[in-house]
Amino acid sequence: MTKPDTAPPPNFIRYLVEEDNRTGKFGGQVLTRFPPEPNGYLHIGHAKSICLNFGLAAEFGGLCNFRFDDTNPSKEDIEFVESIQADVHWLGFDWGDRLYYASDYFEQLYQWAVQLIQAGLAYVCDLDPEEVKDHRGTLTQPGKNSPYRHRSVAENLDRFARMRAGEFPDGTCTLRAKIDMAAPNLNLRDPVMYRIKHEAHHRTGDAWCIYPMYDWAHGQCDSLEGITHSICTMEYEDHRALYDWYLDRLGIYHPQQIEFARLNLAYTVLSKRRLIQLVQEGHVSGWDDPRMPTLAGMRRRGYPPAAIRAFCDKIGVGKRENLVDMALLEYCVREELNQTAPRAMAVLNPLKVIIANFPEGRVEMLEAVNNPEDPAAGTRQVPFSRELYLERDDFMLDPPKKFYRLAPGREVRLRYAYFIKCVEVITDPASGEVTQLICTYDPETRGGSAPDGRPVKATLHWVSAGHAVPAQVRLYDRLFTTPVPGEGSGDFKTDLNPHSLEVVTPAWLEPSLAAATPGSRWQFERLGYFCVDPDSTPGTPVFNRTVTLRDAWAKLQQASK
Repeated sequence: MTKPDTAPPPNFIRYLVEEDNRTGKFGGQVLTRFPPEPNGYLHIGHAKSICLNFGLAAEFGGLCNFRFDDTNPSKEDIEFVESIQADVHWLGFDWGDRLYYASDYFEQLYQWAVQLIQAGLAYVCDLDPEEVKDHRGTLTQPGKNSPYRHRSVAENLDRFARMRAGEFPDGTCTLRAKIDMAAPNLNLRDPVMYRIKHEAHHRTGDAWCIYPMYDWAHGQCDSLEGITHSICTMEYEDHRALYDWYLDRLGIYHPQQIEFARLNLAYTVLSKRRLIQLVQEGHVSGWDDPRMPTLAGMRRRGYPPAAIRAFCDKIGVGKRENLVDMALLEYCVREELNQTAPRAMAVLNPLKVIIANFPEGRVEMLEAVNNPEDPAAGTRQVPFSRELYLERDDFMLDPPKKFYRLAPGREVRLRYAYFIKCVEVITDPASGEVTQLICTYDPETRGGSAPDGRPVKATLHWVSAGHAVPAQVRLYDRLFTTPVPGEGSGDFKTDLNPHSLEVVTPAWLEPSLAAATPGSRWQFERLGYFCVDPDSTPGTPVFNRTVTLRDAWAKLQQASK
């Protein structure tokens, strides 16, 4: 199991665990669990829960179980099971031999339900879902007892057995706990424990046609596994009374449920229902689209798992919900990639440059630093020739006062190479567009410095035109234009960013990038951080922009000091 990258910040859950250990509760043991439902891909909000559960266990010398809440066969699939496992491993955590499924416990859950029926604490109800809802009441009005609430124990046992045997169609009856239809907490108003679903399960096949509700299953699953601290998000706080009621009435081992605020991230959506809409309606290319907040999408975009773990540490754990700025996540990505990503040069919008006084056919190999933040990364050789590509934005015919890059008559430095001066500009006679620059170079400035110490105000990246590798570069931006999509209109899709993806073909890369492998991360100097996409093929690399070099979060932090 991965331990925290740094000492984690204090939070109320850590204090509770420390106090439990001090008093000897649970015998000083810490056993947490991560219980996803396999009905979709994990997203950044799940990462917070994963880091918290696995991180707490690692910090206190305990263990964390990985248990799938596979209680709803109509929405679950083995594809999601496999993707969730891959995501947790990628994030840096391992569950060893402690992989479980709620379906492992279906028989025991059924027997416990029988135990509650025998105790007069559960009954089979023939109300349909709408009638159950109508009987529940409101926050200010008590509910009404089901007309089937007073069935005898014998009749309830018989009907529940017949439910299991498949005698009743879907929706005709449920098993409900008999608690209190006037309880202030609506979750205690005779909640449903089992419903009928004549659907095959991805693990149990057709063995079952009744399936437990989450509120009935998760506490007992925690109990069976000996979980000490059952950590949930705040929407389950009102469900804790039901969690406790079931365990107490069954008289079995009782874990402690603790709730924390889930992650809300600006400029995206984390609702599984909304993510499914984005995929099914074609607004994105799939669950692993690099614009998606899924871990699969972030992995494809090039986010390092260490950066996501650092982000989860920085946002902390609390009870109060808040909206976390996307800039903080991007800051964590930059901080990690700045230390680990090798540098390379690429030109996305090329402008041809001819070095008039550089001999035709001559190629010089120049030494370039792979990562100035990591001396062990070493250097590489980049070719320099008479014909180069510069970024079109690095030249202006009539520059404003504070534009220090290339212009007619101006001298600049080429990264790792020479000083060059623009001596002629070639334009298209019809459009007036600049098509080519004629420059000269100073051979005494090899490596980027002049013997006479004369200064230049700009250093530009470049690639040798004859050696450049053509590539497709996908420039990803935020998927939504507003911090809270749909806040004004009520429809989150109206805030989709029409410019969230720009495809550049061809971009031109230095030749060292020809062999870059899918998943590898790079900094294109002066342009941002990029990752090789799985769509790449030999000779046709595809790069995704992970994040720009712009660091809004660091600027905000500096401004606040």
